[in-house]
Amino acid sequence: MNVTALRRALGNSLVQAFLVVVGLIWLTPLAGLLLSSLRSTEDTATGGWWTALTSPGQLSLDNYSALLGNSGITQAFWNTVLISVPTTVLVVVIAALAGYAFAWLDFPGRDPLFLLVVALLVVPVQIGLLPVAKLFGQLGLFGTIPGVVLFHVSYGLPFAIFLLRNYFAEMPKEMLEAARMDGGGEWRIFTRLVLPVGRPAIASLAIFQFLWVWNDMLVALLFADSSAQPLTVELQSQIRQFGSNIDVLAPGAFLSLIVPVAVFFAFQRHFVQGVMAGSVK
Repeated sequence: MNVTALRRALGNSLVQAFLVVVGLIWLTPLAGLLLSSLRSTEDTATGGWWTALTSPGQLSLDNYSALLGNSGITQAFWNTVLISVPTTVLVVVIAALAGYAFAWLDFPGRDPLFLLVVALLVVPVQIGLLPVAKLFGQLGLFGTIPGVVLFHVSYGLPFAIFLLRNYFAEMPKEMLEAARMDGGGEWRIFTRLVLPVGRPAIASLAIFQFLWVWNDMLVALLFADSSAQPLTVELQSQIRQFGSNIDVLAPGAFLSLIVPVAVFFAFQRHFVQGVMAGSVK
């Protein structure tokens, strides 16, 4: 092995070792939360979560059994699903349709409308909380899951449309013209050509939107009542009410964390493709 190859191998090894260390550091809080969720209140009071590494007898599923028996947290979990999934689907579908229209369809007012979408990107969520809450109260949507979903969809669309429009606009014009010459209509071109090619960007958008809504507490704290509140609000309420009920809070927090992590890893390949495609283009 020559000197250049040796240096390259050592360099790659150092980079890989550094990435492994960073990954372990990043996973440490997740591992700590998992071990804490498997320990009893007594064990938690007597030592840190790392003591379970040397005393695995502390670990059990009793906390998760108690969690399933906590109607507030289980209901909040399903409320979170009912908020996050429809919001993500609606944002992705509407943004994909609008992004294609802004990128490839010629209609009156297209450019001013897109400038309006870009301008909405700088509007903070906090500005619309009180006016929208008053409007939802008049419409009977305040405190309901559809109201929370509608708010998230409204504030998620500007960024989603901006992202997909720019991605769709980078597609080769000749490809779409060839499809039109073959007799393909706009809907057929959109579903059979644009969506498959834009799948990495769509998957990246879906991941970001899902994570943002799943972890949200500000909007849900204002717009959801006790029957519609998601897991983030319920966990915060449990802390305020009981303070030290770690046997319920730890598994609840881990459940709230593991779902977005699982979603990310499930779509990781598409996410990386979207990032790489954007960097190349």
